[in-house]
Amino acid sequence: MFELMKKILSALLLLWFVPAATFVAKAQNFEDVYQLFQESKILNDHFVGFSLYDLNANKYVMDINGNKHFTPASNTKMYTTYAALALLGDSIPGLEYVERGDSLLIWGTGDPTFLHNRLDTRVVYNFLKNTNKRIFVVPGTMKNKFFAHGWAMEDFEAYYQPEISTFPIYGNVVTFRQKGYNYLSTSPASFQNSLNFLPEPKVGDFELSRSFRTNSFWMSKRPVPSGYVNEVPFIYSDSLFIKLLSDSLGKSVTLLSYQKPSNTKILYSGSTKNLIREMMLPSDNFIAEQFLMMCSWKQFGQFDTYLVRDWMKNNVYKYFSAEVAIFDGSGLSSYNKVTPQNNVDLLVVLKNKLPDEKERFRLFPAGGVDGTLKRTYSKDLGEPFVFAKTGSITSVYNQSGYLITRTGRRLAFSFMNNNYIDDRASAIRKEMAKIITYIRQTY
Repeated sequence: MFELMKKILSALLLLWFVPAATFVAKAQNFEDVYQLFQESKILNDHFVGFSLYDLNANKYVMDINGNKHFTPASNTKMYTTYAALALLGDSIPGLEYVERGDSLLIWGTGDPTFLHNRLDTRVVYNFLKNTNKRIFVVPGTMKNKFFAHGWAMEDFEAYYQPEISTFPIYGNVVTFRQKGYNYLSTSPASFQNSLNFLPEPKVGDFELSRSFRTNSFWMSKRPVPSGYVNEVPFIYSDSLFIKLLSDSLGKSVTLLSYQKPSNTKILYSGSTKNLIREMMLPSDNFIAEQFLMMCSWKQFGQFDTYLVRDWMKNNVYKYFSAEVAIFDGSGLSSYNKVTPQNNVDLLVVLKNKLPDEKERFRLFPAGGVDGTLKRTYSKDLGEPFVFAKTGSITSVYNQSGYLITRTGRRLAFSFMNNNYIDDRASAIRKEMAKIITYIRQTY
C-alpha cells in the first residue's frame, strides 16, 4: 500500500509541475527528462521555463511554462541578430560621405567599430587619415536616448553600458591600463588629464570611478593591481567626438550643420556576420545597441530604433506564439519580456534565414569551445553539441539555441530561469548543463 501511495503522489506532483499543453509532448518519450525537472531541487525553487522543439519534425517535444513571459536578458541579442541579418545586408556601413571641392563632409551611420580597440578594421580611419581634403562632420539627430528604457542608471560607469550614439568612437569608453605601481594610462590619451586621485585615501581594494555628470575619472590611492585593465564609458557629445577624431587623425576636423544631399556615398567597414559573432560570443551590449542604430539608419534613414522594433513586430513577431515585448538591443532593459516559445520561434526563423548550419552555429557560443558557454559544457564524443546564447542579469539566467543529439536530431531549445536568489546562478547553470547534456546523450 505504501509503495502504491508513493507512485500516486509522484504522479500528482508531476501533474502539478507540467502544464496541460505538454502532455502531447510526453508521448514523444521525454518522460525521463520531465522527471529530471521534477526531481531537481534547485529548479523547483524559482520560475523555470523550458521549450524543446524538433527542427526536423517541426513540432515541440517538451514544454514547461513555454507560454509564460520571462525576462530574457541577453537572449535579446538573438532578436537583434535577426534584425541585423534582415536589414543590414552583408556589410557594415562605416561612414556616409560626400565630396565638395576641397571638402569632405561625413555623417555617422551608428557603426560601433570605429577606433574600437578590438574591432576596428581601419577602413574608415585610413580613408579619413589619407584624404587631403578638409574634413567636416555633420552631426546626426538621434531620437533615442543615450540609455534605453529600463536600463539601470547606477550602472552609468560600468564597462557593459556605454552610451548609444550616432557616430561612436573608441567604443564610447575610456580604456585604463596599469603602467606602473600607482599609474594608469588612458586610451584615448586625451583623457589622461581627466584622471585624478580621490580626495581621501581609501582602505580596501583599488577603485576607479567616473563622475555622474562630467568626464572626470577618479582612482583611489591604492596600488594599481598588476595587469589591471578597465573600460569606463564617457559622456558622449558632438564636441568631444570632434576633439577625439582630430587628435586621432592629427589634423583639424570641423563640426558643420549641413543639409544632407541625395548623392552621398557609403564606405563599408566590415562583415555583418563577423560583427554579429563579436556581439554574440562575449555578449557585447554596445555592439547590440549600435546594431539597432545601424538598422534604423539603413532601413529608415534616421536614428530611431523604435522604428526597427515596430518593423520586427509587424514582419516577424506577428507570427510568433505570444506577444514579444523588447525595449533594447542588448537585454539590459528590465522591461523586456518574452516566452521560451518566443525564443524557439526566433530560432526557427534564424534557421530559415541561415539554413547553412555551420554558418548559423558560428554566430552562437559553442559549448565547451568559445564564448559564454566555453566553461559551461564539455565536448561529447570530441565535438560541441550546444550552440546557444546565454542571458544573465541579477536573478536571471537563460540559455536558448540549438542542440544536436548523438542520434543526429536537430533540436531548438529555450531554458529560462527567473526570480531566484542571485548567489544560486552557478548551481542553476550546472543543473541546466546536466539536463541538456542528458538530452544530447539519450536522444
